[in-house]
Amino acid sequence: MAWMDVLQTAGPDMLGTNRWTVLAIVGLLVLGAVARSIAMVLSPRLVRTVMRMPRTSKALHSSHRSLGTAAAAGVVLLGLERLHTMTQNGSDVADLPDLGALTMIAVVQLVLVVSLVRAAFRAVDVVQDVMDLLDDDDELDGSERTVISAVESVLRFIILFIGGVFVADAFGLDLTSLIAGLGISGLALALAAKDTISNFFGAVTVLMDRPFRVGDWVVVGGTEGEVVEINLRTTILRTSSDTIVTVPNANLVNMAVENYGKRRWRRWQTTLHLDLASDPEAVSDFCDKVVAAVRDNERTLNEDASWCAVEGISAQSIDVAINLYWDINSSVAEREAREDLMLDIVRISRELNLEFHDARVRQSR
Repeated sequence: MAWMDVLQTAGPDMLGTNRWTVLAIVGLLVLGAVARSIAMVLSPRLVRTVMRMPRTSKALHSSHRSLGTAAAAGVVLLGLERLHTMTQNGSDVADLPDLGALTMIAVVQLVLVVSLVRAAFRAVDVVQDVMDLLDDDDELDGSERTVISAVESVLRFIILFIGGVFVADAFGLDLTSLIAGLGISGLALALAAKDTISNFFGAVTVLMDRPFRVGDWVVVGGTEGEVVEINLRTTILRTSSDTIVTVPNANLVNMAVENYGKRRWRRWQTTLHLDLASDPEAVSDFCDKVVAAVRDNERTLNEDASWCAVEGISAQSIDVAINLYWDINSSVAEREAREDLMLDIVRISRELNLEFHDARVRQSR
């Protein structure tokens, strides 16, 4: 008999029971508390012994309270079901009416499911540990982090779905009738959840087409930032101001996405201002040596398209333009390479006794 059916036919005397049943229930609660304490002590040790994955071990270790609560709920649930069975078999000792039994069983099942779902949510970190084991270079790239983000989102959805099924079963809901009811009102639900469905298919499109990966720097609809996570509903960007921007995946399908992470090279152009009194021969040698330094740099490419030449002469300075291409993927590496090259340029200028333009010096002459 389902819990909902018993509730509908409940009478005024259905909560009655005897002292032995009450004592048995109290005993079950005590056993549950003992089981929780034991599980909270043993589960971290068991995890450390069995799991050699650092993130998963840490996550499960922090879930010891949830696992302990699940153990307690399991003990109490088994005892309540036993008492209910004894009552239905006409036992003289156990007297647990259907309403009370099924209500308590449903509540305990709910506690059990919620506890297991919480622990399972934290155990999702096993995906990253598995990817670390499969990775050869000990460093996760953008594609691997994208896979981790997607798989973790799918696992969380599956965990919630399974948890929802068990909760429905705990309260005696007929899933077949529920699904049939959803079929009748499916159109209304589809209209209400169209944004969620669009975001889901947007996530599928992003994962299949791969317009960007986790770690790429992108511009989406005026928002610029690093891709931190790709979830089933949204994609999360972290801006240069360290703020978080959540972009619905449906928008990513219909908007232009500029991905700086897909660049084959990074162009850098700058102009140096040499003192107007500089020796022309020294300036020519300066340009040649800068070009040689650029071409000898292992972090540059397109050497034939790289150049350093006098771009113009003003009333105060000789303007020397530099154009080169970095073979670098990250902004941090580019800043470091740019700094090294600029210091080399300073050394070259000193070797040739060239001075950079200083308006204060020119005015004092």
